[in-house]
Amino acid sequence: MKTLIFSFGLILSLMVFNKETAVDYALFSGKIENLEAEELTLIKLNKTFKKKISVASNGVFSDTIRAGSGLYLLTAGKNSVSIYLNNGNDITLTANSKDFNHSLKISGEGSGTTNYLLLKSKTDSQKLEESLFYALDEVEFKNNIKKSTLLLSKALDTLEGVDPAFKALEKRKLNYNYLLELSKYATGKHVYWSKQAYYKPTAEFLSDLDTLDVNNEADFVSINTYKQLVIAHYNDEIKALSKKESIPYMLAKLKVHATIANETIKNELLFTGAEYGLMKATDVEAYYKTFINASTDAANNAKITATYNKLISVNKGKPSPTFTNYEKYSGGTLSLAELKGQYVYIDVWATWCVPCLKEIPDLKRIEKAYHGKNIVFLSISIDESKDHDKWKNMVKTKELGGIQVLADKGGKSKFLDDYFISSIPRFILLDPEGNIVDKKAPRPSDPELLELFNTLEI
Repeated sequence: MKTLIFSFGLILSLMVFNKETAVDYALFSGKIENLEAEELTLIKLNKTFKKKISVASNGVFSDTIRAGSGLYLLTAGKNSVSIYLNNGNDITLTANSKDFNHSLKISGEGSGTTNYLLLKSKTDSQKLEESLFYALDEVEFKNNIKKSTLLLSKALDTLEGVDPAFKALEKRKLNYNYLLELSKYATGKHVYWSKQAYYKPTAEFLSDLDTLDVNNEADFVSINTYKQLVIAHYNDEIKALSKKESIPYMLAKLKVHATIANETIKNELLFTGAEYGLMKATDVEAYYKTFINASTDAANNAKITATYNKLISVNKGKPSPTFTNYEKYSGGTLSLAELKGQYVYIDVWATWCVPCLKEIPDLKRIEKAYHGKNIVFLSISIDESKDHDKWKNMVKTKELGGIQVLADKGGKSKFLDDYFISSIPRFILLDPEGNIVDKKAPRPSDPELLELFNTLEI
């Protein structure tokens, strides 16, 4: 019985000891000679921590950092360096500001990780220029990447004091970077820099990419090079599907990404660019249904649904969004509702828009041809208020016809937002009841515009 009591007491003592000796900080000290600044700045790269560290007149500094493991940027005057800190580390930095990079030395418990980062930075700085690097033939290129990858991998294994978690992550990053460089070389970089337009990568060159697991959620979330590899992996499938089914690239993108097994990866790739794709889709309904049937992310679905609902609100036959009290060139103001009773052909333009100005001669020609008919031509300038006089002068000098108005908030006017207008010129046709005939009507220079007018018997 005494033995049991003693053993239990020993366990309690060890638990208390471990709790009391648990370290939740890193010690960071050193000396920077010839430093003019009176303090250093230490910022964690994830932006969760920032601290000013006082420096003595002789360049000596010392501080306790309680911000957990991770990469930090140390700024000392005009110089800076990446530092890796973890709880329990005792890092010492010495340098001379007059020759910071060459004099920099990192030592102490846990310094191996930072020394690895310094080696990696040096290795990166010694790489060939892009124009020479990607112009190498396949064998030279592959050997070049493998050489630097093996050098850094060996450093991770041999340097003392490298954080185990950092080492494991960095090993994966090195491999993904190697694979990504192969992908970049094969998908355009070599053709561009070597000027060999007919280059096709050999199966042997790309063989290492065959081993890539494209469903690694942890690495997709934490390693950007891996995410780029996954995107590149599916890109070829997207292009092939777009060509095979004669469908827009963005719709093919949804269909391909919908087949991804991992939910996190699938949902992010589905959503990336989805709002843009939806706005540019020729068949909004089909695009929206493809997205909603594939996505399982409630927040993403809500955003796309909101955009979809807004888009279909300006479909053919829907009441047009309106504006009120836009300044008229001829004096006074105009509200869109005042033009009901006749067709309205709207030109959204600006004095600085070259493509807009190219349409003016054809617009004036059509205005003249349809003078006195049941249609009015409305030009809405989105010039900013500072260009008010420029707008008025251009209307006068170019003798612009129709009704000329200036939008209330330039490019940020609600009318533009309601119609999802992201580029100009943009032309819109409304019927006499104020309903939308075509939210993306043909330009004046397009023969289809007159065909549309004829169909409507204007």
